[in-house]
Order: sequence, then structure tokens, then C-alpha cells
Amino acid sequence: MRSEIHPSSLHKQNYVFAKFALSFLLIGLAFRLFVSDSIRLSSSVVQEPPVSESITETQSPLASLPIQKPDDGHSSATFTSNNESLINRTETCDIFVGEWLPDPSGPFYTNESCHAIEAHQNCMKNGRPDSGYLYWRWTPRDCELPKFDPEKFLDTMKNKSWAFIGDSISRNHVQSLLCILSQAEEAIEVYHDREYRSKRWHFPAYNFTLAVIWTPFLIKADIFEDINGVSSSEIQLHLDRLDKTWTEQYKNYDYVVIAGGKWFLKTAIYHEKDTVMGCHHCPGKNLTELGFEYAYRKALKLVLNFVTNSENRAFVFFRTTTPDHFENGEWFSGGTCNRTIPFKGGEVDLKDVDTVMRNIELEEFEKAVEMGSRKVATLALLDTTQMSLLRPDAHPGPYRQFQPFAQDKIAQVQNDCLHWCLPGPIDSWNDLVMEMLVNLSKGNLH
Repeated sequence: MRSEIHPSSLHKQNYVFAKFALSFLLIGLAFRLFVSDSIRLSSSVVQEPPVSESITETQSPLASLPIQKPDDGHSSATFTSNNESLINRTETCDIFVGEWLPDPSGPFYTNESCHAIEAHQNCMKNGRPDSGYLYWRWTPRDCELPKFDPEKFLDTMKNKSWAFIGDSISRNHVQSLLCILSQAEEAIEVYHDREYRSKRWHFPAYNFTLAVIWTPFLIKADIFEDINGVSSSEIQLHLDRLDKTWTEQYKNYDYVVIAGGKWFLKTAIYHEKDTVMGCHHCPGKNLTELGFEYAYRKALKLVLNFVTNSENRAFVFFRTTTPDHFENGEWFSGGTCNRTIPFKGGEVDLKDVDTVMRNIELEEFEKAVEMGSRKVATLALLDTTQMSLLRPDAHPGPYRQFQPFAQDKIAQVQNDCLHWCLPGPIDSWNDLVMEMLVNLSKGNLH
């Protein structure tokens, strides 16, 4: 029997088949699209750099100073994690180890554009004939050291105050900073003592105060010498008392640069508890020769103990000793400094007295840092010794006075081989200070 198929039944079967085929096609297309998108999504995730890397490479702006401490533990943890590689880079680069390289760009200022240069350091005005010493720049071995930015510094230091505390090298240093900052704003002198050794300046546009406080021993001292360093009697040094000249002002400053120095090499009688204990270099006095090391360690211990225990939480830069470059004698016996180019590393060593002073400084600083870490004091070592050792070419020498050879070309004149011509290498000390502040703002200063 032949089977017969009704036309309407055939139409229904074809319709069902078509629906099934269309559904299958749509499902297959959807699956293909899903798989393709998933592959592309997976590929994009793999190629995207980790978030931590991109954050690490972001440089914290200098304008973030002064530092704002994290409000809670979570903020602190995030900051540490995000800056991990920055901290490592800072730890692997010692900005105090490097060399002086030629710099054709020259200094920020000249003796004509800056009016803060004292006569004894104004080498160009005093007739120094060469200028090659102006065209060198301190370059750390393992990283770049940006040049000081006076506008950024002043903008960062709005409503803040700085003090440089120490001897005439501190005054030399503050004059360098004044000259650099004068490119952004001229400071107004608002105070000086009778001898013009301690001074204070104000930058009105930024309400920024800068001061130098002259205290050559940092501790109480009775000094009997004139402006040329000629003594009429031995210095009386009180090893258990700080000099009130600076301690009574310390509370007024947010940042302090403090340093000891060469004054401890002078003949002195040492007192403790109002009793003479001994001396340094005092033949014929029938006193115990204790040596300058004894007094220097006592003084630094007292100074750093005061700083770490002070209620004023200033940020303190402790600057290391500055070597001199007298050759063929000392300042009082015809010593000179006639070199015209820097030393290279390994060509010169510290004198024995400078080595002793530096070792005492480093030892006492480390003790103070440990003490300060328990008392929230902030200390940083401004280690200018090695970089300064390599610059015998940039002292005033005979040009500490005006035109010393104008009347006699072979005149015998006193040389200054300790202080620095301005402009000069001491300007690079401020590059170091600026970089330390930047690292402080990033939390990278160790």
C-alpha cells in the first residue's frame, strides 16, 4: 500500500525542521562569539602592566613638603608598598659618593647678581684671574642629582624657617643658599648681631625665614681673639654647657643645619662642673693634655642629646667636617692653595685630624639616630666631607682680600684655604639638601 502524505502535513514538517536548523545556527554563533571575546579579554589582562609598577614609577612632587603623616595604619601600609622600588633606588645610591665633572652651564648666579657674598669669599671681585673652578658639578656615582630649584624650594617652605648653626663655614653655606634663592626672590635682612656674624633674613612673598647663628664651638666658650684670629689668651671651653646663643632660639625653627668644626683644634682650657679638667695644646700650663678629640666628642654628644630631647621637632641636618687644602704650611705660616682643577678620587686622603673628627661625628651621629628613633626626632647626615676634599681649586687663597697683588706682584699675603669662593663648590651642598628634602617627601630618606 502506498503511503500518501498530505500537503499540510509536509508543510508542518518543513517548518519544524527550519526552526530547528535556525536555532542550532544561532546557538553556534553565540558560542563562537563568547569564546572569541573570552580569548581577547584574557590577552588584554596579560599585557596590562601590574598596578604596583605604574604607581612605583610615579614621582612624588616636591610640593608635597612639608610631610603629612598618614592618618592611620592603612595609609602607611599603602605608602610603603607603593614606594618600595623608589626606596630601593634611594638605598642603592649614595649621593655623597661621586666625582666632580665638567659643567659648561656654570653657576646659578655671579658675584654681580648676588649681593649676599661677604668680601672674603668674593673671589672674582677681589681679582682672582681664573674662572675654571666655576664649571664643575658634583655627580653621584649611581644616580642623577638634580640642580637646586629655588622657586620650588621657596614654594615648599612657605611659612617655614631655617637656621644654619655653627662657625664661619655655616655662614659661608647660608650665603650660598641666599644667592641661589635670590634668583626667585631677594631676601630682606631683618637682624644682625654687633659683629655681623649672626644674621636673619626674610622672604616676604613666601613668609620664609632664613638665619645663621654663629656659635663656633656649639658649647659655652670664652673667646679672646680679634677678627683676624689673633688670640690674647687661651679659649676657656665649658664641656658640660651648651651655648645659649643657639639653644634659646632653637624652638623657633622648623629646619636646622648644624655643624662643628675647626675651632676645636685651637688651644683651649677645658672646664667641667666649673673645674678645670685639662686642655688641648697648652704647654707650660701644668695641665693634663686631653686633646681636641676629648672635647669634640663631649660637645657633639651634648648637642645631639639636646636635639633629640627637644620639644621642638625640627628636622635636623648634621653636616660633617670640612677639610682645608693648605699646602707648604698652615694659615698662619705661609700655607697656600694654588691648584686650579679638582682632585680625582684616590688622588688625595683626609688629613689625620680630619679623619679623627669625621670618625667622632659618624659615631656620635649613629648614637643620636638610635636615641632619636625612640623619641621621634628627625636627623639626617649631610656628609659633605669627601666631595669637599676633592676641591682644592675653589678656595679664596690670596683673594680673600681685594686685589692683593695690585701693588706688588710677589707680595706675601695670608691665604684662605678653608672657606669657599662664591659662586663655588659649596653651592652643590645645597643640591644635596634639596635632594634629601625630595627623598624625605617620598619617605625615602634613610
